[in-house]
Parts: sequence; structure tokens; C-alpha cells
Amino acid sequence: MTNLREWSSTQNEPSEQEHITIPQNQIDSMDKKGRFSSYLRSTLMGSSGSFLSKYFEKESLLSLLRKGVVRVLSVGPTPNHIAFILDGNRRFAQSLNLKEGDGHKIGFLSLMSMLKYCYEMGVKYVTIYAFSIDNFKRKPHEVQNLMDLMLEKIGESLEKESIVNNFGIRVHFIGNLMLLNEQVRAAAKKAMAATAKNDKAVLSICVAYTSTDEIVHAIQESYYEKQEETNELNSNDIGVHNGFVEKNPNDIKVTDIERHMYSAFAPDPDVLIRTSGETRLSNFLLWQTTHCHLYSPSVLWPNISFWHLVWGILNYQKVHSYLEKKRKKTF
Repeated sequence: MTNLREWSSTQNEPSEQEHITIPQNQIDSMDKKGRFSSYLRSTLMGSSGSFLSKYFEKESLLSLLRKGVVRVLSVGPTPNHIAFILDGNRRFAQSLNLKEGDGHKIGFLSLMSMLKYCYEMGVKYVTIYAFSIDNFKRKPHEVQNLMDLMLEKIGESLEKESIVNNFGIRVHFIGNLMLLNEQVRAAAKKAMAATAKNDKAVLSICVAYTSTDEIVHAIQESYYEKQEETNELNSNDIGVHNGFVEKNPNDIKVTDIERHMYSAFAPDPDVLIRTSGETRLSNFLLWQTTHCHLYSPSVLWPNISFWHLVWGILNYQKVHSYLEKKRKKTF
């Protein structure tokens, strides 16, 4: 009998053309504030541009199938940490002539599904690239729309029946949060405080983030720490030899820098998934993805499905031994 890994080697990547429709009551619950355009609502309810896989049409059957696939995947190594670059929201909206911002709203629904699948598979850490520092260069109204959407979704994440509470997820916002407006920053801090005791899974949301900024921040913090240590040694005449302090701020090690990263609380990603077929990292987790499996499905983010995640994990399992060897050589 052919096992799942052998089967995967003979198959093509999941098609982005496989779609389903979503019932009216689900659309209403997704769009509590009535912000979806009429065209978008019709799209979600059954036009040829529907964005989820057709396998989700029969929810009970799919749930059973999904559990079976997860069980098979669990025989191999499961990624502890998966990172996502959510690429293609705007292009998705433009391809369907949707109202500006609708692509990101649909992208959020895809994110909720992807989080659910990851945590069902036993992936403890998920990191998403939600908003780059470079995104502040977009048109002011577009930036404001994204901030408004972020504010709305942060609030929804704290509701009783949210995926955050259902899966016991601790939420971290990482990046230069001082660049956010006061409302969004306050909401982010509230979400982090409200979920601080959750310990079943971790969601890291990178906002006002670039890897360059994170590395510079870590080096600066490492320098300040070493400077304080040096001053303390100097004041107590500890470590002084012939009038010179033997330890100085230049003694910064890689471990010092890693300890001061925004993402220091999480292990390095095992898999990085960037949708839309792009292979660029776009200044995301450059330090942490040295020994990471990169997967770039051609599908736009709103069209990503459970089967794309399965495909990514299967390919990770194929190269897992190689990646582990490289990591051990590094450390």
C-alpha cells in the first residue's frame, strides 16, 4: 500500500482553482459590522472566485478526512514552528474587482483557518508577517484601513469563542510597536496581557516589523547591557588588570544578540511559507530562518487551503534530517 509520503512525491502542488461556496449565515457571522461589499458577499457565497478549497463543502466529511491526514502526518516529524508571509491579498481583490481592503478581510478568514489547521496538527508556534515597517510608505488611507482592520480583529480575538481562547493561544506582537498609532498599540498590549497565561500554543504577529530593525535593536540592547556590566566592573575594580578593564562592550556574542531579539521567546521556524509564488523573504526573520524549509506555493494568500499546508509539511519531512544535521553543525 502506498503511504502518504510516497503518494506526495507523485502529486502536484494543490490547485488554487479548487473552490467552494460558503452559506449565508456564515458570511453574516464573519462580517459582523457589515463591511463586506455586496460583490464580495456574492463571491463568498458562490461565484467562480470563491476562495476556499472545494474539499470544505462537506464540513463533517472534511473534518473526518482532515483528522485522518493529520494522524498520518504525525508519524513523521511535525514542525514545532511555522512562519507565514501573507502575500497576495491586494492582488486577489484586484483580480475579482473587489473593493479596496476586501482582500485583507478575506485574507484574515484564511488566516483563522490556517491557525486552526496548524494547531490541530500539533504545531505550537505560528508567526505571521502582518505589517512591515515598509508598509507605512503606502498611501495614507490604505495604511489607515489596515490599522482599522487590525484594531477590529484584535478585539475579536479576545472574544469568548475566538480561536485564541478555544486553543489556549498566547499572543505576542513583535516589532517596533512605537510606530503604531496609540489605539492599535494599546489594543496589542491588551491582547498580550489577556493571553499571557495561555500556554497551549503561541501566535506571534509581526507588525511594524523588519528583520533589519530587529537585528539593530538586538545589537543595541546587547551593547547597552555590556556597557552596564563594564561600568559595574570598573566601579568595583573587578576584572581590572594594570589599569585596564579586561571585559568591554565589544565582547558581544551571538547568544547575546539572540537573547535580545523581539522573537527570543520562540524557537527558530522549521518551515516558512510565502504564498503567491514569491521566493523573497522581504526582510522577514532573516536571522531565524538560516536552517528553515522554504515553501512558496503559487496560490494567493486568500486562496490558501489545508492541502497547501499538508504539502508544505510533507516536503519539510523529506528534508528534516538534512536540516537537523545543519543545525547541529552550527551549534
